[in-house]
Amino acid sequence: MALKPKGTVPFGPYETWYQVTGDLQSERPALVVVHGGPGSTHDYLKNLKELAAHTGPVVLYDQLGNGGSTHLPDKGADFWTPELFADELENLVTRLGIAGNYVLFGQSWGGLLVTKYAAARPAGLRGLVIANAPASYPLWLQEAERLRADLPPGVNETLLRHEAAGTTDSDEYHNAMRPFYEKHVCRLKPWPRDYLASFYEVYNDPTVYYAMNGPSEFHVNGTLKDWSVVDYCPQVDVPTLLISGRYDEATPATVQPFQDLIPDVRWVIFEESSHLPHLEEPELFQQVMKEFLSSLADTGQKEAAGHGAL
Repeated sequence: MALKPKGTVPFGPYETWYQVTGDLQSERPALVVVHGGPGSTHDYLKNLKELAAHTGPVVLYDQLGNGGSTHLPDKGADFWTPELFADELENLVTRLGIAGNYVLFGQSWGGLLVTKYAAARPAGLRGLVIANAPASYPLWLQEAERLRADLPPGVNETLLRHEAAGTTDSDEYHNAMRPFYEKHVCRLKPWPRDYLASFYEVYNDPTVYYAMNGPSEFHVNGTLKDWSVVDYCPQVDVPTLLISGRYDEATPATVQPFQDLIPDVRWVIFEESSHLPHLEEPELFQQVMKEFLSSLADTGQKEAAGHGAL
């Protein structure tokens, strides 16, 4: 049966929604885009589809629990684990028929997830992009505390008061979050439509986000609060591109372990961006991605030619 450019694949008793731009039969590796959250959707990463015209097919998908994939609002925190989402990713690349030739792009939480996944050294993985991701949530929380202290007077005090009282669902808390998001998540004004689409998807079904992360980007009290992929980094054996923004909530201190421990790694910092360089500096982002993906394709062709000469 021919694969549709958009649809769902079974994942156990559930469904994972996907969208393919380009030809999966291409000799170039498919770029599989793993969104953040956890509990967000593909929407804010839609402009990565533009890469398909230059570098090979692009696969977007919604992780289980959100977007077009199966929603499971009654599942408890013990259900939503990194292992679940790694299994879902493996299932997706297998069912799409690209397990022998693909690149992973993980943004924010997705960056930690693809690091864990790549550490198992799947045979068909050709490269890795870790974008705007911390290597550990303890580091993330440590840096978030520092960034919060630099917010306008009174903002952090309001946040702390609601966090202590357990009233993080209040309008006052949500309004107080805005300065942090505008400075360290997306510096564009107004916020782009694609970003808002994912933002409201989380708002409409926060099951996964609340269980694993917590009430906000900077108050992680869910199951991930102690999670780290630092120990996985030395096991990553493919060329890796690190991306972060100068004003990113994923600060240099949170990204540094990737740089120090992944054997074949390059780090690009976008000087005018925070957490979403693909939206904040799209032209430069596309250029950096094209160069990286082209280098992987060139390496693959050279290796194939070398094997053919034996």
